[in-house]
Amino acid sequence: MINQDFNTPIIGFSAFSGTGKTTLLTQLIPILKHRGLRLAIIKHAHHDFDVDYPEKDSYKLRHAGAKQMLISSAKRFALMTELSDQQEELTLRELVEQIDHNQTDLILVEGFKREAFMKIELHRPKLGHPLLFHNDDNIVALASDEIVAPVPSDLTLLDLNNVSSIADFILQKFQIDPSCHQSLPKI
Repeated sequence: MINQDFNTPIIGFSAFSGTGKTTLLTQLIPILKHRGLRLAIIKHAHHDFDVDYPEKDSYKLRHAGAKQMLISSAKRFALMTELSDQQEELTLRELVEQIDHNQTDLILVEGFKREAFMKIELHRPKLGHPLLFHNDDNIVALASDEIVAPVPSDLTLLDLNNVSSIADFILQKFQIDPSCHQSLPKI
C-alpha cells in the first residue's frame, strides 16, 4: 500500500463520476487549511488536459518542443512535463514522489480508485451506483448522504453533508496534530 511508503499521510476520495468528489474537496480543503494543515492535492483526469493557453509564452515554448516547461513568479511556479505517446500514465506512487513532502502535512487524492492506498468512499444511493468497499479493502470509511446498511463493523460511516466530521475523521485516522505541521507516530 502506498501509504506505508511515504511519511506524509495520504487519503483518497473514491466514487463514481458525478457523486461529488470535487465538491467535497472544495469544502474540505478550507477546513483543513484553517486547522493549520499544509495540503497537496492530486487529481486524476480521465482525459487529455492542458493548464496552459495558446496565447501564453509558456505554451508557445512547450509546443516548440520543450519536454519540460517550468514557469515561475513571485507567487507560484508550475512545472509541465510532456509524456511521450508511448509512455504509460504515471502511477499514483510516481505522482506522490513529485510532491514536496517538506511543505506538506497531508496529501488528498481525488480518483485513482484502482490504486492501493487509504480511501474514503463517497456514495449517494439515489444515483444507483454499487458500493465500492465490497471490492476494495483500502476503503476505511464510507461517506454517504443517506443511511447505508449493512456495512462491515471496521468501516467508519460518515455523513457526506457534514464536512467538518470528515475533517475530524482524517485528523484522527492519521493522528495529525496541525499545530506542529507533521503527523504523530502511528500507534
